[in-house]
This record gives sequence, C-alpha cells and structure tokens, in this order.
Amino acid sequence: MRTARFTLDPAFTVGAVDPRLFGSFVEHLGRCVYTGIHEPGHPTADADGLRQDVLELVRELGVTVIRYPGGNFVSGYRWEDSVGPVEDRPRRLDLAWRSTETNRFGLSEYIAFLRRIGPHAEPMMAVNLGTRGVAEALELQEYANHPSGTALSDLRAEHGDKDPFGIRLWCLGNEMDGPWQTGHKTAAEYGRVAAETARAMRQIDPGVELVACGSSGQSMETFAAWEATVLEETYDLVDHISLHAYYEPLDGDVDSFLASAVDMESFIENVVATCDHVGARLKSKKRINLSFDEWNVWYMSRSLSEVSALDWPEAPRLLEDSYSVTDAVVLGSLLIALLRHADRVTVACLAQLVNVIAPIMTEPGGPAWRQTTFFPFAQASRYGRGEVLDVRVDSPAYETRKYGETDLLHATAVRAEDGTVTVFAVNRSRTEPLPLEVALGGLGVTGVVEHSVLADADPDARNTLAEPDRVVPHPVTGTALADGRLTTVLEPLSWNVIRLR
Repeated sequence: MRTARFTLDPAFTVGAVDPRLFGSFVEHLGRCVYTGIHEPGHPTADADGLRQDVLELVRELGVTVIRYPGGNFVSGYRWEDSVGPVEDRPRRLDLAWRSTETNRFGLSEYIAFLRRIGPHAEPMMAVNLGTRGVAEALELQEYANHPSGTALSDLRAEHGDKDPFGIRLWCLGNEMDGPWQTGHKTAAEYGRVAAETARAMRQIDPGVELVACGSSGQSMETFAAWEATVLEETYDLVDHISLHAYYEPLDGDVDSFLASAVDMESFIENVVATCDHVGARLKSKKRINLSFDEWNVWYMSRSLSEVSALDWPEAPRLLEDSYSVTDAVVLGSLLIALLRHADRVTVACLAQLVNVIAPIMTEPGGPAWRQTTFFPFAQASRYGRGEVLDVRVDSPAYETRKYGETDLLHATAVRAEDGTVTVFAVNRSRTEPLPLEVALGGLGVTGVVEHSVLADADPDARNTLAEPDRVVPHPVTGTALADGRLTTVLEPLSWNVIRLR
C-alpha cells in the first residue's frame, strides 16, 4: 500500500486545546447515576454512597468537566426536588426516559462527586427551559452560587452546603429543536426565552459562561437556520452554541462508520460558518465558540425501542451498549476531529460517563470495568494537552457509501508545553496495514518515547464482565525517528498514540 504522509511544523498550528475538550456527561438515564456512580451499600461506596471503584476509573479517564443533569431529562427537571434531606425528596415521573426518578442523587451529591474526582473536574449545569423558564433558572443559580444572606443561599447552607457550588458553565436547555423534547420550541421561541434567561443570569453574575442550544444533529431539517435564528437573539449574551452527534454502522456499512469523523468535521465547520455569518451581520467583534456537549458511538437504532416498552421503573438497564474494537477506533477518530478544531471547539462532553453508552461499566454490588472506548479517551486527555499542530495528510483513500472517497489516515498532533509531541492516528483500513511517514520540521524532537496501539485480530473483540481486560492498548516496535523523519506502520483498523521527545 502507498505510504501516508504529513508534515509537522511549529509555525503552523490550529490553536490551544481547552482542557474542557475532555468533558463527559451524567444524565438521570438508566443506570448512569443509580448503581453507576451512586450505590449506597456497595462494598466500595463512601459515606455519600459514591462508588470509589468508579471514581478511580473516572480519574484515570481524565474527565475535566461533567454536564448534568441532562440531556432530555432536564426538560422535566425540578431542581427543588433534588436538594434537602434525601428522605424528604419526592418521587417523580421522568417523561424523557419513561422511568421513575427518586431524587436520591441530587445537586449536592453531584457537586460532591465532582469534588471527589479532583479540583480539575468542573460542573456544567443545564437549566430547564422546556417545562420551566427564567424564574426557575434564577432560583437555581441563587441556590447554587450566591454566598449567603438570601432565602435560597441560606437554604443551601441549611441543607449542609455552606460554601457556594461555584458553577460557572451553564447550558440554556437541551435539544430544544427536537420534537421529542418536552417543551419543544421553534427557533424563534427558544431564542427569545434563551436570551431572556441569559440576560437575567448575567444580572446575578456577569461572569457566567452560557451555552445556547444548537441543532441536535446536522441532519435536522432546521439545521443552520436554527442556529442563525437563535444567535440573532442571543449572540451578545452567550459564549457557546451546542452541537450533538452520535454515530453507528447502518445497514452493515462499516466502511462509512469508520469515516464518521468526516461528518463530525463537516458539522463543526458548518456551525462555525453560521456563527461567523451572524456575527458579521450584527457587526460584532465577538466570536462564538462551540460546545460539542454530546458525542459518541451509539447504537441508537436498536436501543431507543427499549424506552417505549418501559412502565416507569427505577434505574432500568437502558442504552447499555457494549463497545468493540471497531467502535473504539471510530471514537478515537472522533477525538481527532475535535482536536483538529480546537480553535473553536472549546467544550466537549462524551455522552455518557457510566453504563449508558459509556466508557465505564458497572454491575450492582459488583465490579466496574473499562470498555474499549475508555482507552482512546484516556490517552487523548492525558497526552492531548497543548497546541494542536496543523496536519494536512497525503493519504491513500478508500470508497465509502456515505462519504465518497475518504482518506484511510485520520490524524492530528499536539505539542505540549515541555516540547513533547504526540501524534494521534487512525488507520481506517479493515484489512491492510498503513505505512506512515511524518516530516518533523523545527520541533526539536529526537526520539520516540512510545507507540501505543489499540487493535485486535478480531474487530468485534470487546471487554465484558467475564473478560474485563480482553482488549487493551499494546506497544508497537519498529517505530523510528531519524534525520527529522518519523516512520512507522499502522496496524489495520487501529487507534495509535505516538509520543515523541
């Protein structure tokens, strides 16, 4: 096969990586919360009922921000139900996932969970603009963030949280363009209430960061027109607009599935163009950034049918996809897409964190383990910090049903503050190794620290309760750096991390 090539030069960069690019998402959906992160009585549970085995894996995963409490769940969310003595909290019907919400895990427990992860874990709170509005958003903000001396801030202290939660990053609703959303609105209706809410929240705290709802996917009929209408109302009031995207192989089309990042990059670039068009129309010097706050591989076509059959259970097993090596390679490619647009994508949240289409799985009363998708995310979070270098690949291509001719190589590179360079690369070929040559101009690196690969002879191999370590990254030998040129061979269907110093 022809060799794939690209050149790295410190003079040509994309932008700095915002640590928030490595966020995740916790929604009251299925077992994400209950028997996922929160299980009083579990052998590893702490005094707050948080599973410490899960906490250890979350720290290893490298999550920097966690979006909460939804998702579709937030459009029926009553924040008052989630605070105060647990025994006094009401049970509610959750229309989004046809389940019963006990509210045993609430706002205080969410903040405690973040603090257990570590100081790098930041809250990202969504407000309900589906069934509620401006007044309830302000009440939640006052309860969560005001120091003391008001009814709601003093109530927080009475509930045991004297110190404010310090939530800076807020989502103004969720997927309000979607007809499935409780309280679904037109773009004009949503834009107006989002602007009113943003303006009022900034009266309490001018320093809050706000995310307006963008389209729930590039395939939505209202895509781009939705963003334009919403931003006409909110441009000077918000900091980010959201994007959501999920990918799966449809009709057995694995080759197109492996090229999913083509769609993700197109989505990002089209939203950027729309944002900048609105900014130009408004003659604004402000730049709107992107919050890709839901993304993942999700076998949606087979899992959503589970929801309609539910009869209001508590924490049912929902959307518990088991991920293969193929899925992990696609997820790695999606991470590459986000990094390649780090100049505008400044927040991103892998949906979700535990059990529900998640990198971490648990059993009630039992163990927790890493899915195959855990590893690309953890490696990208650990080594993808710094300045993204501009990568323009010259690659052999293959034909896909959905995206036409597509490069077999998908790659990016990040230069850290200490001068080390990490190349992230995916070989999309299912059958052939891909020779790779990288010219390194002026980077000052002289050797290969390691080359790690996630690949397997069985593309359907996965980690399970019975075999939790069936798939793990393994080292590659033969990768070399000489005379300013990196040479290696990427295994078929593989996610690669090559660290240079």
